[in-house]
Amino acid sequence: MTVLSNRITISTNNTIAKNILLAFLGSIIISISTQIMVPMFPVPMTMQTFAVLCVGMSLGSRWGSISTMMYLAQGAMGLPVFAGGKFGLITLFGPTGGYLFGYVFSAFVVGYMAEKGWNKSFIKIFTAMLASNAVLYTLGLIQLGIVVGWDKPILEWGLYPFILGMLAKTTVASGLFSKTIK
Repeated sequence: MTVLSNRITISTNNTIAKNILLAFLGSIIISISTQIMVPMFPVPMTMQTFAVLCVGMSLGSRWGSISTMMYLAQGAMGLPVFAGGKFGLITLFGPTGGYLFGYVFSAFVVGYMAEKGWNKSFIKIFTAMLASNAVLYTLGLIQLGIVVGWDKPILEWGLYPFILGMLAKTTVASGLFSKTIK
């Protein structure tokens, strides 16, 4: 497993403590990135996906997904960490909740692919991140459709407006990682 978290040195001999700290820091990065947004209905465009890709690629499948679970737990407990300062179970089970839960699986997929060597070149990283985004958007669209109704323009609300932004964020993240993880 060659992920960035293996290269970070914290003055402790306790690997679990180091990974918990890095996962917590990842959840904070995701929380901050969420507040950089373009309000849209019913799903806002944020830098959250960029942060989730970076956290997953950096920490690997296990700790990347734990980091996103920490983020979800922070919001569920009432911290205003979701887009627009939202929080609580109503947000998790609302129209955007599938994307929020999808972050756990998205971080896992990109982290797993990094562990399997998909972090060695720009093309491999970009492909891993696209696969991760596919999982994220699939889960997001499913919950969006369930909550607002399948008779609504689900793809027009939850996918099409985000494709260019997703490709731009994926390209930038892939470029950063192709320079740092060698």
